Amino acid sequence: MRFLKLAFNFYINASIHVAFSVFAFLRITEIYFNLSFNNNLNFFVFFGTITGYNFVKYAGVAKLHHRSLTKNLKVIQIFSLLAFIALGYYSFQISLNTIFYTIPFTLITVLYAVPFLSGFDKNLREVSYLKIIVVAFVWAGFTVLIPLVDVEKSITTNVVLLMLQRFLIVIVLILPFDIRDVMYDAISLQTIPKKIGEEQTKKLGLMLLVFSLILEYFIASLNIIKTPFMIFFCLTIILLMRAKTDQSKYYSSFWVESLPIVWWLFLLGFHNF
Repeated sequence: MRFLKLAFNFYINASIHVAFSVFAFLRITEIYFNLSFNNNLNFFVFFGTITGYNFVKYAGVAKLHHRSLTKNLKVIQIFSLLAFIALGYYSFQISLNTIFYTIPFTLITVLYAVPFLSGFDKNLREVSYLKIIVVAFVWAGFTVLIPLVDVEKSITTNVVLLMLQRFLIVIVLILPFDIRDVMYDAISLQTIPKKIGEEQTKKLGLMLLVFSLILEYFIASLNIIKTPFMIFFCLTIILLMRAKTDQSKYYSSFWVESLPIVWWLFLLGFHNF
């Protein structure tokens, strides 16, 4: 039992779960545009997510405590190095054109963690309200734009609408995390829940979800596409409305981040039905 708990904590803390969420969003895009499974690109994004998230989460900690790292953090560092090596391998398996389009999103990810503002002591993560926008923009870019660029598909109205929808959905998925972190974020970091309160944050999330639902009816024409989205829509509302400051340890980091995976699995089920 203890081993299972340690393995599960590693799965969450090493960003494997969030990588599966990004992977699921990527697969959803492929299904929406009837693209074949792209093994190289999908694993490039999967391992890139692990590398990027662990860099953002642990780079500062490792720098400050490199001589006294806990055993768990050392294991995550080694795992992140292996993920980076895998990322390097898959980066040589995709086209240079695709790599070129990933550069802006990769650069934003780096600047999200590396201080370069206000005398090089402030990063994008510490700029009020920019944190949530940056994360949503990067997720939307890697899971909508990049797979379509890779197959040289034209950027149509549907592509723009799906990217906008994905951007809004990711913002909503981040809100339970921001609600959870109200007590821990620095005073200077003005997140949405800190500025407008928990209840108003939930109302904002609900409005964004409704707008995403409207976009869905412009994007998708088949019921086997729209029905799984409706299930995802309802589950997201439930988890958003139940989010609170003193939520359980895995409420956001596991259950909320599982929502894209659930959406993808329902899409697969409806397609194979």
